Amino acid sequence: MSTPSTTLPGGTWTLGDSTVTRFGYGAMQLAGPWVMGPPADHGGALAVLREAVGLGITHIDTSDAYGPRITNELIREALRPYPASLFIATKVGATRDAQGGWPTARRPADLRRQVHENLDSLGVDTLDLVNMRMGDAQGPQPGSITEALETLVDLRREGLIRHLGVSNVTSEQVAEARAVAPIVCVQNMYNLAHRHDDDLVDRLAADGIAYVPFFPLGGFTPLQSETLSKVASRLGTTPMSVALAWLMQRSPNILLIPGTSSTAHLRQNIAGARLSLSDQDVAELDAIGRPDRGPARRSEA
Repeated sequence: MSTPSTTLPGGTWTLGDSTVTRFGYGAMQLAGPWVMGPPADHGGALAVLREAVGLGITHIDTSDAYGPRITNELIREALRPYPASLFIATKVGATRDAQGGWPTARRPADLRRQVHENLDSLGVDTLDLVNMRMGDAQGPQPGSITEALETLVDLRREGLIRHLGVSNVTSEQVAEARAVAPIVCVQNMYNLAHRHDDDLVDRLAADGIAYVPFFPLGGFTPLQSETLSKVASRLGTTPMSVALAWLMQRSPNILLIPGTSSTAHLRQNIAGARLSLSDQDVAELDAIGRPDRGPARRSEA
């Protein structure tokens, strides 16, 4: 039985001109190992996407680089014709090589090609949101975002993009991007152990801009912390549930996109994000990524 979106943890957020569930779904894990090639269980991947929408999730994050093309085609197969409430975010700025790397691709011609590839693989005339991905596989890197973003602004004027966001960026690049065009979200790596964007999260919240943490559970190396495990044990739940709940309570502008290729795990993630943490729980967890504000940090990955 489907669960109405109002029962998903965190309620909703206004992303551009759309209201989306704060608990969303990241499609990256639907591709094969290391985000290359098709999934081992094609039917299972379709089932996860349909379950996500059936449970009321209205925010799905993807990219034509995943697979490449694989996750977008799975989304199209599973969900098209798309529900009017569904908001699909994608990203451009990097491509894939034969070794599974993520070489940057930010020249105007590269960005135009990537936008059209996303349109084609998703089967839409307009992309709800395109995030301009900067930096590299090591994380954000200094450098101007203006030229790349201006290409996306042109594509938005042409009606191919509704909203713009930025990903894998420094605070300086966020400010630069906002001077070029309205930005509805920032998508960076952020979780209990990686708190470098704390001030940015708060500034964006004050301005009504969404912050979408990727790798909310640590990515390919799941979060590991003695403190996290201790809090989870006290609450009778899993460390990953506590990590999601912490993010959900961290700020109202945080939109979660945890990924999974399992319907059971999807439901577990939803249940985990719904967990209510006490002030004591939060204080202990805050010390993991901010050792200057609490007990010494223990062994997190």
